[in-house]
Amino acid sequence: MTTPHDVALMRLVALRIAGPGHSSAAHAVRDLTAVQAQDYPGAVTSVALRTLGRRRADVVAALDDGAVVRSWPMRGTLHLVAAEDLCWLVELLGRRARTGAATRRAQLDLTDDDVELARAAAVGALAGGRALRREALLAAMADGGAPIAGQRGYHLLWYLAQSGTLCLGPTDGTEQLFVLLDEWVREPRRLERDEGLGELALRYFRSHGPATVKDLVRWAGCTVRDARAGLAVASPHLARIEVDGVEYHLAPETPDRLAACRTEARGVFLLPGFDEFVLGYGDRTAVLDPRFADRIVPGGNGMFRPTVVSDGRILGTWRYTGNGARRTVTAEPFTTFPDDVAAAIASKGAALPGM
Repeated sequence: MTTPHDVALMRLVALRIAGPGHSSAAHAVRDLTAVQAQDYPGAVTSVALRTLGRRRADVVAALDDGAVVRSWPMRGTLHLVAAEDLCWLVELLGRRARTGAATRRAQLDLTDDDVELARAAAVGALAGGRALRREALLAAMADGGAPIAGQRGYHLLWYLAQSGTLCLGPTDGTEQLFVLLDEWVREPRRLERDEGLGELALRYFRSHGPATVKDLVRWAGCTVRDARAGLAVASPHLARIEVDGVEYHLAPETPDRLAACRTEARGVFLLPGFDEFVLGYGDRTAVLDPRFADRIVPGGNGMFRPTVVSDGRILGTWRYTGNGARRTVTAEPFTTFPDDVAAAIASKGAALPGM
């Protein structure tokens, strides 16, 4: 009989937090389809944790060579995706995010003409393989006649990415540079809508399952109708389980993968704040006591804290203290950490991926 505890442990395995890692950062991102990347350093760590090398530098290298791209493919939020997946995801899921853009532009006193002025300026500044910091690109837009004061500049950058003109490319120090999407992504995949919905559902449930249709809706920002249409295409390649009257979908091999590394999956993990173990689901009750939900996202402000996970459950939060060689992990339990968890935190913190 499958229990909520089994659901939690299988998610750790499906997400590659437990068990064998991927051979490269690009493979890790491609497997997950999209990795929340609002917090850039945390996203780099999340991907590195899922690779055999566990090196942040390898993730940055994948961004610099264009194998992995950071942009706004779904829910109007920054994600890491495999380069070849960006265009079809933006086309499939970006439309819903763009529907509210006109209302937001009206609030910002921006017109459609302003958007096109910004687009023309961005193309002129970036064409030919050039890459610019955010401030430099905004300055080019302003020179081209587009208003960028206040939140206008960010909205224009977001909308140009949502509508297929821009994406984030190579890194310069701690900042990613803007590039033209059609120059940076040289071999984009193009999927018809039904094919895209099927692939989205298949890849989500294989990499995140056990999960529900509602989880897919929350993760992708799609409609229930689209999620069910995608599941209808993907279901012959998925397994189904029922736990406490709720239907979950997953890769058929996930239970066997858990059986092969159950001891590891029941161990202690330190995860970045926006990791898919939390952000990948609408219903987190299998891994988090609802009484403590506000402890990982205080005030519901959208800023998720790094988490301490043991035996598939989130037991507290953690943060770095100190700098350089003196940097250590300080953890705060929701109640109290079991002795074995408290004893493991320092070593787990020291083993987190480095450059």
